[in-house]
Amino acid sequence: MIMNMKRYQMTILVFQKVKKIWQKQFRSFKNRLQILIFWYEFIQKGVTEVRDVGNVPDVYTQNMLLETENKNLKKDLKHYKQAADKAREELLKIQKERDFHRMHHKRTVQEKNKLINDLKGLKLHYASYEPTIRVLHEKHHTLLKQKMLTSLQRDRAVKQISRIQATSMYAVSGCGNSVPEIRAIPGREKEYAPEGPTQNDLHGTREQDKYKTKMKNKMDSKFPTAMQPNPNLYFCKENNRPAKFDYKLNNIFRLHSLPVSCIAIHPRKDILVSCGEDHIWKLVGLPKGNVLLTGCSHTDWLSNCCFHPSGNKLATASGDTTVKLWDLSKGNCILTFEGHGHAVWSCTWHTCGDFVASSSLDTTSKIWDVNSERCRCTLYGHTDSVNSIEFFPYSNTLLTGSADKSLSLWDARTGKCEQTLYGHMHSINDATFAPRGHIIASCDSCGVTKLWDFRKLLPIVSIDTGPSPGNEVNFDLSGRVLAQASGNGVIHLLDLKSGAIHRLMGHENEAHTVVFSHDGESLFSGGSDGTVRKWS
Repeated sequence: MIMNMKRYQMTILVFQKVKKIWQKQFRSFKNRLQILIFWYEFIQKGVTEVRDVGNVPDVYTQNMLLETENKNLKKDLKHYKQAADKAREELLKIQKERDFHRMHHKRTVQEKNKLINDLKGLKLHYASYEPTIRVLHEKHHTLLKQKMLTSLQRDRAVKQISRIQATSMYAVSGCGNSVPEIRAIPGREKEYAPEGPTQNDLHGTREQDKYKTKMKNKMDSKFPTAMQPNPNLYFCKENNRPAKFDYKLNNIFRLHSLPVSCIAIHPRKDILVSCGEDHIWKLVGLPKGNVLLTGCSHTDWLSNCCFHPSGNKLATASGDTTVKLWDLSKGNCILTFEGHGHAVWSCTWHTCGDFVASSSLDTTSKIWDVNSERCRCTLYGHTDSVNSIEFFPYSNTLLTGSADKSLSLWDARTGKCEQTLYGHMHSINDATFAPRGHIIASCDSCGVTKLWDFRKLLPIVSIDTGPSPGNEVNFDLSGRVLAQASGNGVIHLLDLKSGAIHRLMGHENEAHTVVFSHDGESLFSGGSDGTVRKWS
């Protein structure tokens, strides 16, 4: 009985628990049902749409998402910690390098200040020696003069001694022998008259004078010290005519079978010379263009030519490594200079007419003495081919342009480089002085033309007419117009006053050379088709 009662109580307890669980589930179901009813009502009323509502996440799904996000955040935190540690190490390393460079900079500044002080001391020390050096130079020049005077006195004394010895020998021989009988024959007294010591000395002096006269042309020429002023200075001041740019193609002279490399205008006559790669040069009369003379002694292409200041000689440069001088009155070669190791690109005459300078592919330039017929000096300094050379008008200064992208100014008397101009980025093909000598113009292989102030040795302006190369540049006699022969066949005319560029179109192929006539009314250009074109 007691057992049954216990079972009954247990059953009642279980039933109550089950009842409570079913009540909770019923309430939850009722709430969900009510929510569903409201949701369907909202859909029917159009308040919401089915696609806008997703699955309602339960707590477990939300917890899983949060745990996954937490793990990802922990991984990112670990990665950021590693990056921060690495950045900390880099920062320490950079700070150490900064401290090292700071110390090195301080040490460098100290050394610089020490060097500056040492230089100041050396300058003062050198300044103290300058008066002594000046005095020594003066003494040196005085001693040289004394040496020359002594040598002259010695030569005179030697002549007097030889004269006295000859007189004494004649006197001794005259005393020992009988005097010969001399008969006077009319008209022949001088022929058989015996010569005394004075006559012997006179005869020897005449022989020496004859020998000196013969050797005079073989002696070295002297560079002029007192040069006459440049006449172009006065011409440019008096010439007030406007610059000419409206050139038109007037005539075409077909002179060579291969490209024309150079054109030169005679200094006094209406004559020009053209050089070609067909190994010949031609003297052409203007304005008709008739060939007056032809020279054909070179064994390779001609690269350049230049008239003697008097106009009676011509110098030509060639790929056969020689420079030749020609007598234009006879048309024959009178002198050949040999010494360059490679092709000669350019040549120029000194204003005095006794020297010729040449530039070569062998990176050197040479100064040749016309009278002694030898190389007086070789100019070393460029590291690549020397493509252009020209004497400054009425001076001993030389200008060279090289493929090493530099211009150099040389003293022809000493052979030393006085100044080097840098600024071109490509090989320099040609360089020239303005007639007044105050401006230098140069052009390079990419068509860039630069103007330089010769007095300040600074660049003035740069004109880019590329990408075709600039082969040659030349000024007109007024110095206000610069012409450039371009690789694309165009002749560019630059107005130095306004900076405007005018173009002459007429060459079918590359234009190699360009030059103005003396009056500026005509322009001559040579091209790769072997023609010389006249523009006027």
